[in-house]
Amino acid sequence: MCKSTIYIIYFLYRFVGEQNGKETFFLFFYFFYFFSVLLLFSNFSKKLLFFFYFFFSNLHKREREREREKKKTKRRGRRKKKKRKKEEKEREALRMNQVVISQTKSLLSSSHIYTRPFYLFPPTFEKSKMSYDDIENATPDIVIGGTLEEETEDYTYDVESENEQNDEKFLNESEAKGKKSVAFAGLDEEDEQKAEELAKREFEEGGGLPEQPDNPVFSELTPLSPEIINRQATINIGTIGHVAHGKSTVVRAISGVQTVRFKDELERNITIKLGYANAKIYKCNNPECPEPDCYRSFKSDKEIRPKCQRPGCSGRYELVRHVSFVDCPGHDILMSTMLSGAAVMDAALLLIAGNESCPQPQTSEHLAAIEIMKLKHVIILQNKVDLMREESALDHQKSIIQFIRGTIADGAPIVPISAQLKYNIDAVNQFIVNSIPVPIRDFSASPRLIVIRSFDVNKPGADVDDLKGGVAGGSILTGVFKIGDEIEIRPGIVTKDDQGRIQCKTIFSNIVSLFAEHNDLKFAVPGGLIGVGTKVDPTLCRADRLVGQVVGAKGNLPSIYSDIEINYFLLRRLLGVKTEGQKQGAKVRKLEVGEVLMVNIGSTATGARVVAVKADMARLQLTSPACTEINEKIALSRRIEKHWRLIGWATIKKGTTINPVV
Repeated sequence: MCKSTIYIIYFLYRFVGEQNGKETFFLFFYFFYFFSVLLLFSNFSKKLLFFFYFFFSNLHKREREREREKKKTKRRGRRKKKKRKKEEKEREALRMNQVVISQTKSLLSSSHIYTRPFYLFPPTFEKSKMSYDDIENATPDIVIGGTLEEETEDYTYDVESENEQNDEKFLNESEAKGKKSVAFAGLDEEDEQKAEELAKREFEEGGGLPEQPDNPVFSELTPLSPEIINRQATINIGTIGHVAHGKSTVVRAISGVQTVRFKDELERNITIKLGYANAKIYKCNNPECPEPDCYRSFKSDKEIRPKCQRPGCSGRYELVRHVSFVDCPGHDILMSTMLSGAAVMDAALLLIAGNESCPQPQTSEHLAAIEIMKLKHVIILQNKVDLMREESALDHQKSIIQFIRGTIADGAPIVPISAQLKYNIDAVNQFIVNSIPVPIRDFSASPRLIVIRSFDVNKPGADVDDLKGGVAGGSILTGVFKIGDEIEIRPGIVTKDDQGRIQCKTIFSNIVSLFAEHNDLKFAVPGGLIGVGTKVDPTLCRADRLVGQVVGAKGNLPSIYSDIEINYFLLRRLLGVKTEGQKQGAKVRKLEVGEVLMVNIGSTATGARVVAVKADMARLQLTSPACTEINEKIALSRRIEKHWRLIGWATIKKGTTINPVV
């Protein structure tokens, strides 16, 4: 009876109260109450209450079914709405792709100032009389709207999409018929097999990727010898500049490799760890192929003589450079990571966004860092010129020239580019080839490698028999590493004894593999970024734990220092930090006894407490020991406003060594 009464009250409220208000509900409720009391003592009351119970419970079930159907209908509507939005986005993306292609075609044949690729040459440039020496010694200038040859009306714009014609045909048909559905033409299995066979045939026709010789005579080899350059990069170029100025985008435009790989980097769209990518730069052997269109870059596993991709050219590309890019983070809190990358750079690409004022804080800070490292070869890339007008671009160029005046980049070429649209990337390749010489390498010295990354390549759940040793990634400074060589890693495992003194246990192992990106090597020479596979416990290499270590031949590595005596030089003003009411940065105060600095020794970033200061000499006690040499240059940073800021540099004069534990 209680249950039936509750059902009756509930449905009186649902069907009476909601329709006519609370007063009508209470009126029916009192009527039902008195009616129940009157029938309480009669035999008919039970039957009546059961009738009410079944009647209203049936109504309740029907109401629940109606609500369930409403929810299903809403869900179907939401799904259809999402599907419609997705189709609209696909149609819009396809339409924008065709718009960009059509605009680019018109831009290439138009004479508007910012509607064609940009080339950096002197105003009196003559294609037939310009030599490589003239290009290298040219006065920095921007010629916008100039071309190297007249475009014809039937000029075919080279796009990345292999299905451009199919997409364009489908777009025209869909626009004519007014259809709302989108269908994309895909490749079936036969087309994929044909494409693979064609790529394989072109790879073989282009000479493939020859293996390295087993026993080369290193005294007869140079960094540009085919035995070396075909598979390994021989020069390191860093990308530096302010955050979000396009460093990773430039590397991707040149090498085709995405250096932003980690989850945090992808979510925040910034570089956090050092990125690395290799690229081969080719030049067409056809003398009629104009510059800089004759220069093209590919991934490092490209064949040695691919066909020229310029329409109408029958020549083949010849490999002229094999480059490793070190993609440095631009955020101010990641300055120590940038300084670690600067330790292996031979040259630098300084990215400056044209849509922001020059200089930005980290632009000046990174320029000072490479000046400390004595990098002599710098190319300045004025990025994002597709977002600018002629007057603002020329004014921005003047501000860049004023900014670099008196620095190590004074007189460096300024190349206007659009990394996102890949405008002028061929001109960047030309300047890399002609403006950045390959450093002289010593193949006969004892081998030594600076570690800037380390990995555990084993997948979770792998069998014990399939486990592999840790991998150390870095750049070889001197000498040659070969598979099977015995190596030593210093400082190794750092611990403390019972008395709290630091002790180091060096790691000994053998080289089991050598890689330059996807190319396996039999030997590795100085230059380029190399992955060294070892027999070291992979837990020691996981998550960059070997960063800052030095790998070399057993018994031929420098000493390990726990504290060092330095001859230091401080900057006049802080870079990247401005005080209120001043356009320039705050002054750098002198070193004080007891303060903690951050020092970058090679790729090692460690804390250092100032023990003593006298004139331009200071003694630093290192938080963690470092493997280094006397007269090596180091960078000094001070913690200011919760960030490490570059304040100067120093040269190691002497120090206290640690004898490693065997």
